[in-house]
Amino acid sequence: MPALVGQAPVNRSAKSKIYSATLHLWRLFAVMLKVKLAKHYDFALPVGTVLHDYTITRVLSLGGFSVVYLAKDAQKTTVAIKEYMPVTLAERDGDTHIRSNGKNEAAYKHGMKCFFEEGLALANIEHKNIVRVKNFFRANSTVYMVMKYERGKSLQDYITSLSHPVPETFLIRMFVELLNGLREVHSRKLLHLDIKPANIYIRLDGSPVLLDFGSARQALSEVTLAPTYTPGFAPPEQYMDRKHLGPWSDIYSIGASLYACMQRSSPVAANLRLKQDTLVPAIELGREIYSEKLLTLIDECMQLDYLLRPQSVFSLQKKMINIPLVADSRGSLVDKILKVLTKPL
Repeated sequence: MPALVGQAPVNRSAKSKIYSATLHLWRLFAVMLKVKLAKHYDFALPVGTVLHDYTITRVLSLGGFSVVYLAKDAQKTTVAIKEYMPVTLAERDGDTHIRSNGKNEAAYKHGMKCFFEEGLALANIEHKNIVRVKNFFRANSTVYMVMKYERGKSLQDYITSLSHPVPETFLIRMFVELLNGLREVHSRKLLHLDIKPANIYIRLDGSPVLLDFGSARQALSEVTLAPTYTPGFAPPEQYMDRKHLGPWSDIYSIGASLYACMQRSSPVAANLRLKQDTLVPAIELGREIYSEKLLTLIDECMQLDYLLRPQSVFSLQKKMINIPLVADSRGSLVDKILKVLTKPL
């Protein structure tokens, strides 16, 4: 997604123009991405394929690391199934089986092992704000993760559907609740490593759920040195000093996600910021729209030096809870969220 670089807006009119321009760019990027991925749908399993007791009904998403399908189980319950399929390292052998393409078989096998371990770890977490893994199994020479299917839309889709800045009250309430789930993840010595608006799902009741953990992708990076992170949301240490990864790494991504909600596009990538930091501070970008406390907190989360960020989700959550909530004069926040989320998927 394109990053907004330049001087901070000085009035509401200028900000509105910038919001409209960046919103257009984000939507254009999403369309281009869908077209690009559509060309690679031959990597996906055909509709009607049966995996154990699950029948594939359609492809939900296809990325460079995995394919996510919508499926029905034996009781006709809808589930989401994630298939380990790193497109640069593997190929489909016939309609179903997957095998290494020979470019880096060690990396392919290592990634599969980490994907399986990720499923095992997530299956032991039952938390309202974390994607629920119901089952995981091996088939077709790869690994599958069966997840509870949630109705709603991603935070990214919600952002792009609005014609005005995301309300601060919504941001604070949503992220405070989301941090409950992230605290549970960190308490189990796990990191997410791919937090971004596209991986934050908002249910029909307005509650958030964190999707698509990046631990297996991180493992692939360690073996192949390939960039498997998301530019703009990955912290500096995820690019180079991986020994410094910790809860503060996910906190950087939380700050970047909040920043993206204001800007409607991803922030400047951390590796570029290390060379020349052109990121407009949140305190300038969101002036006159968001509170100083929230903007200051976002800037703290996005510090390049991990020691200067909040060191735990608990400390971040505590600061966020202490930000006074201001009533949104543009109408009921819940009504607006439900209006957006209940549109046809």
